Amino acid sequence: MTIQQLIHKNLEQLFGTTIPDNLVQIQKTKKEFKGHLTLVAFPLLKLSKKNPVDTATEIGNYLKKNEAAIADFNVIQGFLNLTIAPNYWLELLNEIDKNPKFGTREADANAPLVMIEYSSPNTNKPLHLGHIRNNLLGYSISEILKATGNKVVKTNIVNDRGIHICKSMLAWQRWGNGATPESTGKKGDHLIGDYYVKFDQEYKKELAQLMAGGLDEKTAAEKSTLMLDAREMLRQWEAGDLAVRSLWETMNKWVYAGFDITYKALGVDFDKIYYESQTYLEGKDTVLDGLKKGVFYKKEDGSVWADLTGDSLDEKLLLRADGTSVYMTQDIGTAKLRFDDYPINKMVYVVGNEQNYHFQVLSLLLDKLGFEFGKGLVHFSYGMVELPEGKMKSREGTVVDADDLIDEMVRTAKETSEELGKLDDYSEAEANEVARTVGLGALKYFILKVDPRKNMTFNPKESIDFNGNTGPFVQYTYARIQSILRRRGNPCGCPPCEQGKGQPQGQPQGLPLRIAEKEETLIQLMSEFPATVQDAADNFSPAIIANYVYELAKEYNQFYHDFPILKEENADVRNFRLVLSKNVGEIIKTGFRLLGINVPDRM
Repeated sequence: MTIQQLIHKNLEQLFGTTIPDNLVQIQKTKKEFKGHLTLVAFPLLKLSKKNPVDTATEIGNYLKKNEAAIADFNVIQGFLNLTIAPNYWLELLNEIDKNPKFGTREADANAPLVMIEYSSPNTNKPLHLGHIRNNLLGYSISEILKATGNKVVKTNIVNDRGIHICKSMLAWQRWGNGATPESTGKKGDHLIGDYYVKFDQEYKKELAQLMAGGLDEKTAAEKSTLMLDAREMLRQWEAGDLAVRSLWETMNKWVYAGFDITYKALGVDFDKIYYESQTYLEGKDTVLDGLKKGVFYKKEDGSVWADLTGDSLDEKLLLRADGTSVYMTQDIGTAKLRFDDYPINKMVYVVGNEQNYHFQVLSLLLDKLGFEFGKGLVHFSYGMVELPEGKMKSREGTVVDADDLIDEMVRTAKETSEELGKLDDYSEAEANEVARTVGLGALKYFILKVDPRKNMTFNPKESIDFNGNTGPFVQYTYARIQSILRRRGNPCGCPPCEQGKGQPQGQPQGLPLRIAEKEETLIQLMSEFPATVQDAADNFSPAIIANYVYELAKEYNQFYHDFPILKEENADVRNFRLVLSKNVGEIIKTGFRLLGINVPDRM
């Protein structure tokens, strides 16, 4: 049993009754007080019929007398601070050491199925910094939910149709001169993104000319031939025009090839990809069916709307007057198809907080259409990511391109590592691999350590630092541990003896080994890993794991500087510290794996 379970069992024996879990409140003892764990006595006063101090004292005396794991206690007002016996920590380390999957559990046959939607790119531009945060959060949340016993389907909805796609297509037709990824040497998503920016530039020129002729901005926008042509192209696409569809397919293929390269570099993947070009018709049919049933209504111009004023919202457009779909219509169709395809228990949308209202409406509309899953949709709303220079705008071409950022991070990681001498004696190929691992680790960790619901500023220079709360600091700690384990058989530099080979083994139960307070702290922190993973899953927050792993790495480094490991003369103490080190490394590796971050064996 865990120490919490042991305390709970003893409390029930002391008071002679079953005690609900919520009354047994146990937390880590604050650093200014002596002890490992603190039991809050106040919820138990009805059982003890005593004041808080007497209740805590009574429980402390009982635990010290009847539970071998409790070595001592002290009472501060109504808080019982418990000191755990050293042998308990040794036994706990042995249990951790025996479990190669410590902190995680696999899904069984009856596990719930969770579908996670993330990425959701548009095929008119490359992925940028905002997409990076989305992809990293979605992938990490998926891995965390899998580690807590859920079945998970990672899904992506590609926005491959609509007016924004037509803008890129029209600009390429007019100003592209037949450019291709091969002829320009550009990734396909970058090439198409250039023409999206080109459309916006030419559109603004046209507006300026119309306004210079005396039109106001609204009228100028209505008279814009460029925008009218883009809308006509969208109408032709929905009508199945062969030439428009052929151009659309060609340009989308270029974009998908570019996306695949970026996804591979980021280390994210998907189990199922949906395309709006395939789901919007399903949504259109569902909306028209809702119109027949009186769920929606049609205006004089032929557009279809949902009246949500009775739900304290507004009216929502679902089909335009020309019959073309809007995003909401497409999302309705995609949701229906997903629940037709999979027995989903929970659907989670990883989408930025600027779409909060959209998903509030989507959930309500699906419910009104009679879908049982409507109210159960989860919008994981995360904050925006900016650079120190400010916000980014795709149409103006001021975004931070994902590929460029990845390359910059890897390049900076290599330069920094070389300056610090961490790549000495490495071959060029090995140095490049470590630089990629560290650069991507720095990028991912810096983004994932922030509470996902908060807006954040990404600073590339701050992220690559081998000190402080950064990915490289944690990665270097792991590499340091692997170096210790490799050298355990030859701490003096001589060839390893036979006894030194293999992995360090756990301590025999009941071994009379005295361990230091810092070592107890490390084991206690390690024991919190399963609860930390579960907490991260419950809150959809990779930041909880990221900051836990940092605290573990920081504690280990303090231990490393204060206590000898390979040079410890007592063989039992040396082996204990090797076992401790090995398992700290395993938890770091597992924690970072749940964040989608690799750890290098050497640095």
